[in-house]
Amino acid sequence: MSKEFDVVVIGAGPGGYVAAIRAAQLGKKVACVDSWVDESGKPKPGGTCTNVGCIPSKALLQSSEHYEHAKEGFKEHGIEVSSVKMKIDQFLARKNTVVQQNNDVILFLFKKNKIDFFSGRASFDGKADNGRYKIAVEGKDNAALTAEHVIIATGSEPRALPGVEFDEKQILSNTGALDIPAVPKRLGVIGAGVIGLELGSVWRRLGAEVTVLEGMPKFLTVADEGVAKEAAKIYKKQGLEIEVGAKVGGVKKTAKHVTVSYENAKGEAQTLEVDKLIVSIGRVPTTEGLNAESVGLKMDERGFIEVDDNCQTNLANVWAVGDVVRGPMLAHKAESEGVAVAERIAGEHGQVNYNTIPSVLYTSPEISWVGKNEQQLKEEGRKYKVGQFPFLANGRARALGDTNGFVKVIACADTDEVLGVHIIGPQASELIAEAVAIMEFKGAAEDIGRICHAHPTRSEALKEAALGVDKRSVNF
Repeated sequence: MSKEFDVVVIGAGPGGYVAAIRAAQLGKKVACVDSWVDESGKPKPGGTCTNVGCIPSKALLQSSEHYEHAKEGFKEHGIEVSSVKMKIDQFLARKNTVVQQNNDVILFLFKKNKIDFFSGRASFDGKADNGRYKIAVEGKDNAALTAEHVIIATGSEPRALPGVEFDEKQILSNTGALDIPAVPKRLGVIGAGVIGLELGSVWRRLGAEVTVLEGMPKFLTVADEGVAKEAAKIYKKQGLEIEVGAKVGGVKKTAKHVTVSYENAKGEAQTLEVDKLIVSIGRVPTTEGLNAESVGLKMDERGFIEVDDNCQTNLANVWAVGDVVRGPMLAHKAESEGVAVAERIAGEHGQVNYNTIPSVLYTSPEISWVGKNEQQLKEEGRKYKVGQFPFLANGRARALGDTNGFVKVIACADTDEVLGVHIIGPQASELIAEAVAIMEFKGAAEDIGRICHAHPTRSEALKEAALGVDKRSVNF
């Protein structure tokens, strides 16, 4: 006999588990199904983000940053360290501990909110006589569920190079790149996106010679051009080799090496021999095994589930959120959509402002942005004005010994409304939140400039950049 629920959520990644919790908070009887398990079969909710994405990569970035500071940065502060060694086993063990803590917290939240959790793979099994959707669960937990509403949050998976499979030993996706057992002498990265740059940065800090091959003719095209140029300059100084306009022709591996054949931007044939190769050329939606055809769920030609502006699919009471639908593949975007859908199911007004979703690159320095960049506004023919402030002129940044980068504020030339904020520098991921809040309320650059910021803080750089829109910066 099937178990009946108001809402069944398929997937316990950021979009799924948050949607389940919010629906339960709103009085719905909720089940969540997820197939992630560890080697022993224990459930590992949290999806790619928690298990092999956002969380473990940040743990490794933090550890590698401490190592680099101890090895190269302490001298400036008068701290002498005779010998600095990295124990890779402990390095990876700490990362695994952080992941496990996040898994456990999600399971606790499910229990706290009286959400039924099923460990296994969920698939549609048609409709019941009463019109409710039938969901079959196969795995650690086998069950038959029915639901009035279904939220699909199955996420995404790494895209492989044609003809080159991930073995997670030499040719690595994000999963394998998080578990390299020893620092490789030479590391290759195909794709200068978020994953490639972050994980390349981790192993560069630990001593690997890292070369990044990017197919686009320009570096970091998703970011503001000024930010991208500054980032490329800093990365090169750090020893991260980035080659744009590289067209990969083939990949061959032996027992010890991986050789990448490619053409450089000039069309010249080149080879790159490395010990490990990270392939980071994007991600594809995970829909295999959903049995979507049993209910007539529509997908586009790229495999994304088709949804309207409310994350509603072509089927009544079936919703989809996160990486499995259009838009940026960001955990916080998925969370916002999950909350909004749960609220819509409950008859409330769920809202997601796609114009104010921040993006972050957790390298050193960090890069963050929200809203439009200069090249986008030029293409749209919009009149704008810019204020920019370097961290070199920020007292707190100087005291911390990290003055790389700047803050750029872009405002409408006529109304002064903030159209975009772009930051490269220390803790840019935290600084962008103020910009998001200002833009959510359609605030002006002058609003930021008139807010009293604590001194000395790096957030003052945002204030100074906002003042700079009208050429009123005080400290630069």
